[in-house]
Amino acid sequence: MKNSFYAGVATLALVAGSATAQDLKFTPGEGAFNWDSYEALKSMDLSGETISVFGPWLTADKALVESVLAYFEAATGANVEYTGSDSFEQQIVIDTEAGSPPNIAIFPQPGLAADLASKGFLAPLGEETGNWVRENYAAGQSWVDLGTYADANGGEDLFGFFYKVDLKSLVWYVPENFEDAGYEVPESMEQLKALSDQIVADGGTPWCIGLGSGGATGWPATDWVEDMMLRTQPPAVYDAWVSNELPFDSPEVVGAIEEFGAFARNDAYVAGGAGAVASTDFRDSPKGLFASPPQCYMHRQASFIPSFFPEGTVVGEDADFFYFPAYEGKDLGKPVLGAGTVFGITKDSKGARAFMEFLKSPIAHEIWMAQTGFLTPHTGVNTDVFTDPTVRKMNDILLNADTFRFDGSDLMPGAIGAGVFWTGMVDYAGGKDAGEVASSIQSTWDSLK
Repeated sequence: MKNSFYAGVATLALVAGSATAQDLKFTPGEGAFNWDSYEALKSMDLSGETISVFGPWLTADKALVESVLAYFEAATGANVEYTGSDSFEQQIVIDTEAGSPPNIAIFPQPGLAADLASKGFLAPLGEETGNWVRENYAAGQSWVDLGTYADANGGEDLFGFFYKVDLKSLVWYVPENFEDAGYEVPESMEQLKALSDQIVADGGTPWCIGLGSGGATGWPATDWVEDMMLRTQPPAVYDAWVSNELPFDSPEVVGAIEEFGAFARNDAYVAGGAGAVASTDFRDSPKGLFASPPQCYMHRQASFIPSFFPEGTVVGEDADFFYFPAYEGKDLGKPVLGAGTVFGITKDSKGARAFMEFLKSPIAHEIWMAQTGFLTPHTGVNTDVFTDPTVRKMNDILLNADTFRFDGSDLMPGAIGAGVFWTGMVDYAGGKDAGEVASSIQSTWDSLK
């Protein structure tokens, strides 16, 4: 996603001038867009206002976000300068500490936003924005929690607004294989485990699982464990685990690891047997779905995995997905694991505040939705603007969620979330005891304190 060097917002931002109607991707008034929300933006007179926006999006994503920004410019008269960088995480720290930040920063992970807020480098968005998120985003309190950080004085406030979300809680399958075998898509974890047992009883193998990823080997298992934490424990317990208020070797976490093991360490459940899980590359692991006869029937992975399906695979026809289900008997609703970008104000201004109001408008979401690669929890958007039914189906899962939680390993210290959590899951998949692995991870966390 990131492939260019950035040397400072102030020096490299391109001034393109405010957008006109000719610059807009979709003609106002046409199609299923919420054009009323666009017209409402015209009440904000921002003529002469320049708003600098700095984020991680480059190439195709840069063009997409700029197509959205054009509507804000055309409606308000503002000039928005977006700059993307593959060094965003390092550069935003340099710019804020030097006193030359952009008006708006787009963070790929909440952790960096929280760090800047604790140093006084983010402006609070206010109670009104928090109430708006609660009322207008599916699982709204989850998004408020994810955007609420401690300030420089230790008090908490809402500093982050989420926009553009990724979905991880998905199971991929080949509809023809299910149809031929007479299998139905499970709607609960109990049904998913029963289906897995049925596939084994029928002489098949239910799952393809691979943890290989070069130097990052093990990360797919962390997603499994995070999903299992959300399906066996309340959201508050998940949050306590991610912050290490709940130790990594607590019974709740060990139980979630063992829930993963019920799938990954069962020779009958996994293509190639449990011993192949750690050595199989995650990019190769879904190929068993498409073998004849199928080497497996299901593969749990995020929304990006079709990139590694056989060439010519049509999602929705040759392959499809369903929500990685929750336990019906645990009454924890429908939790969703994912990721997303969070917008924050790093240099306050009239234009910056107006821009954050723009992000609340349906049109700010629908313009990107109508193109490609965009999911949103905004309940006020018209999902008819999606041109890809697959993406619409993913967005429906997001809109039906009771709880959303960010990828836990991405919120943990790097030595944990991108270190011993990865390697520990490889050890566990290889047969090591879950409690022993969890205690080793906790020992590393203790050493960081």
